[in-house]
Amino acid sequence: MPLSQRARWALAASAAVTIALYLVPYGQYVAYPLLLISTLVHELGHGIAAVLVGADFVEFQMWKDGSGVAMHTVPGSDAARAFISAGGLCGPAVAAAAMLYAAHNAKWARLALGAFGAALALALLLVVRNSFGAMFTGILAAAALVIATRASAHLAQVTLLFLAVQLALSVFSRGDYLFKQYAETTQGRMPSDSQQMAEAMGGAYWFWGGMCAAFSVAMLVVGALAFWRGTHPRAR
Repeated sequence: MPLSQRARWALAASAAVTIALYLVPYGQYVAYPLLLISTLVHELGHGIAAVLVGADFVEFQMWKDGSGVAMHTVPGSDAARAFISAGGLCGPAVAAAAMLYAAHNAKWARLALGAFGAALALALLLVVRNSFGAMFTGILAAAALVIATRASAHLAQVTLLFLAVQLALSVFSRGDYLFKQYAETTQGRMPSDSQQMAEAMGGAYWFWGGMCAAFSVAMLVVGALAFWRGTHPRAR
């Protein structure tokens, strides 16, 4: 089977397996780590956005119920505050699109998976501050790095596609959060990211949630098209 066709089958299989986990009895327990991956990328999206606008990413915590929080210094403008909130909402879609783009080529996929593992390892050293978050981040970082450096390029490609599918589907499976005014976390009730954007920029929380949803879908479409074109025989 040509490598391009193998990559497309890997993407389809990843999506099918993931959907099946949520449909079969007790599949949600097997899918539990997949929920944590989306939380991890969501919170790191806040932190990366904070760094991009000149704030400091202070710490990140994640709990076993799938909730998490990223703490950062207060940026200098309302627009920067809104950007940090949007970083978490749109982070999984941006990461999924980047992974899909890299996954069209097995060598690029290996590099992207290694970069993902290295970024998690760096986050573990610098900002992860609770035991559960450290354990999960460490396991995921180690798995990504081992597969990227020790396994075949094809396995690295399949792994990257699987991660991309998890993050892409989380945009929809957890999309209701975009349209909530408040979020319930282990630390208690707090304004949702959409509400924080509304407080910074004005308007309704559901408007900003809708804007982030539209951007996320657009990013996923771009990533999927890039993957398809990169693996389509006529693109070569």
